[in-house]
Amino acid sequence: MVRLLEKNLVLTGMMGVGKSTIGKKLAQKLKLKFVDIDRVIQEKEKSKIKDIFQKKGENYFRKLEKRITIEELKKNKIVLALGGGSIVNSVVRKEVKNKSISFWLDLDTKFLLKRLKNVNKRPLLSQNNLEETVNKIYSDRKKFYNEANYKIKCNALDIDEITNKIIKLYETSKDRI
Repeated sequence: MVRLLEKNLVLTGMMGVGKSTIGKKLAQKLKLKFVDIDRVIQEKEKSKIKDIFQKKGENYFRKLEKRITIEELKKNKIVLALGGGSIVNSVVRKEVKNKSISFWLDLDTKFLLKRLKNVNKRPLLSQNNLEETVNKIYSDRKKFYNEANYKIKCNALDIDEITNKIIKLYETSKDRI
């Protein structure tokens, strides 16, 4: 029996949840290429995301993010880490559903706050009240993240446990071929 190409493995979730770290490890273990949308954007623009936001605005960034995400989703056999806000876009969500098996890496905001406390490279977090901002972003995006095929609650898991759990779900998913 000829096996069809496997669907891409897509990671979604809040900034700081670990999509890039987990994605690299998944790609290594599955022997697939890893693509970090934020990194691709920075390479194409030759600029940091925070600078793109400041110089060209969030609207410009979101259009670019959408275009690059759709381009990357057309590739086969990749592990893709989405930007934290890209899943809000309905076109991106539709493409993710059609071309991949998706995983929402979910982490309680109290843990996110610890990770994001001293980070100044995230443009949406440059506001004074970090806790309020993170809670609002999480609340606004939760319904979109929840459309992923699987939700991985990361609070009590280490990187290896998360990676192994995703691989097991990915390899047993009836939707992956």
